[in-house]
Amino acid sequence: MSSDDALNFPHKPVEDGFGFDVETDSLADTMGLRLPNRSLYVLQGPVGAGKSLIAQRLTHGMLDNGVKVLVVTTELTTRGWIEQMESIGYGVTDALREGRLMIFSRFGTVAEARPDVGLDDVLNSEAVNEADVVILDSASSLMPDELDDKQRFALLQRLRKITAEGRSIMLCLDPDEMNHRLLHNMRASAEVVLDLSTALIGGDLKRSIVVTRFLRAAGPVQTSVGWRVEPSMGFIVDITAVS
Repeated sequence: MSSDDALNFPHKPVEDGFGFDVETDSLADTMGLRLPNRSLYVLQGPVGAGKSLIAQRLTHGMLDNGVKVLVVTTELTTRGWIEQMESIGYGVTDALREGRLMIFSRFGTVAEARPDVGLDDVLNSEAVNEADVVILDSASSLMPDELDDKQRFALLQRLRKITAEGRSIMLCLDPDEMNHRLLHNMRASAEVVLDLSTALIGGDLKRSIVVTRFLRAAGPVQTSVGWRVEPSMGFIVDITAVS
């Protein structure tokens, strides 16, 4: 399916938030049931913390609930992103064919690198206007390097203009990859802030989502949610690590 076909589906703002629950795990039950509309979401963590996996799980859940999603990946080719989804049991063929999922990659379909792509290029894309939720992974690699106070304000204002029009933006951010003052501004502005961390306990790598902020939740929000990915079972909420 071409990107032009995907754009034939008009965008209709969702007023009651974006469901992301699926039958195979309980993440939505522990994390607010729905992601708020007209909002910024920040997923923050260092390399290896699981930002992309969480973004993919949320993408899968939203697609399952009829949400139209645009994914912009700076780390994988389009094919690589699809294969990664399929490896954890999240098939996206139908969503792509039906125009409910659009994937843009800095590397093209296979490997046609465009390292010059920046945040402005992404936000100027017509596909942004057609999506309910735009996921930027990694958003920090798209950010301008040096911004003064006025430029940081203008950038946040640009993002807020997009959310005011009825869509939400998910920013996957590596704190080591971007300006710390801009990171602080984005965290302060976001309706949802999820901090991802890992810890080696008893020889096992334990991953957790710390829910630092979650405004307009439609259900209970746990402070911390443990999780793991099993090759044969996909995403699993670690009940022993939920608090």
